[in-house]
Amino acid sequence: MATIYQVSELAKVSLATVSRVMNGNAKVSDKTREKVLLAMKELGYRPNSIAQSLASSRGNSIGLLVSELHGAFFGEMMAGVESELRSAGKHIIVTTGHSIEEKEKEGIEFLISRNCDAIILHVEAVSDEYLEELSKGKTPIFIISRYVENLAEQCISLDNELGGYLATKSLLDLGHTDIACIAGPQYKFDAKARFEGYKRALAEYNITFNEELFYSADFKETGGSEGIAHLMAQQQEFTGLVCGNDEMASGAMNFARERGLSLPEDLSVVGFDDVIFARYIHPKLTTILNPVNEMGRMAAKLVLKQIYQTKEQTIQQVFKPSLIVRESTQLIHR
Repeated sequence: MATIYQVSELAKVSLATVSRVMNGNAKVSDKTREKVLLAMKELGYRPNSIAQSLASSRGNSIGLLVSELHGAFFGEMMAGVESELRSAGKHIIVTTGHSIEEKEKEGIEFLISRNCDAIILHVEAVSDEYLEELSKGKTPIFIISRYVENLAEQCISLDNELGGYLATKSLLDLGHTDIACIAGPQYKFDAKARFEGYKRALAEYNITFNEELFYSADFKETGGSEGIAHLMAQQQEFTGLVCGNDEMASGAMNFARERGLSLPEDLSVVGFDDVIFARYIHPKLTTILNPVNEMGRMAAKLVLKQIYQTKEQTIQQVFKPSLIVRESTQLIHR
């Protein structure tokens, strides 16, 4: 079986140069790259992760920490990261943080102990200060779906405040003035920003924020049903409902129908994320597109560019949400 050393000798280049070719490094001339590839072909050599690690001092593995493994949102995120890295010959090691500070830190320490070349983090409980300190360590970190000002070049994020604004404005534009909000947990950066966008839209239309039309829940279907149960118990009229994500919107819609409301005739509902089931529930959900798969791919491209020096196009670090209009909202009839 041919070895990386034999490839190096036949191509008359260093081991480091062979490694750069295997890793798609841009710092190799086309002529040298062709020599190495021809030597690999002649010897029937197929690179493996161990050989690449020996030649480059890298293991070609990237750590990925996400909040949860279940749910369409995180599935899309992980799929985006994995597919982009796999196409470049890299592998991911996945663990979870469950949005709990201690577990997020444990997950990060685990990935560092695995000697990952870099770590992509979807974290919600650890502080910006912790991440800034972590970034000074030996293992490079990249942050997805969160913006940390002092680590801006290492972040791939969504303008969540704009998303909350667009969701609320879509109902205001349909004539709704009594609009309730079931937001995500306010210690989470994305949930807080979406809620701020909701309030900005109300203020733009000169509508005073009503505390009794606000409920904070977890980002799950049960949170949506609990949220609308609470709102309906307040004896406050509302014809529109903005939800912090599609799962909560689904739970709220089911609860509303069970209580005899007709959707969207009695209540117009807007979600957030545009996960796959949003287009199949009844009525089909109007929502905010959160391109999390594309963001996952972009985070992977950022790793490939900064860690492996691959030839990469411009990196988009801040994504803009957009409104997807379906059947769960309509013009209000007074």
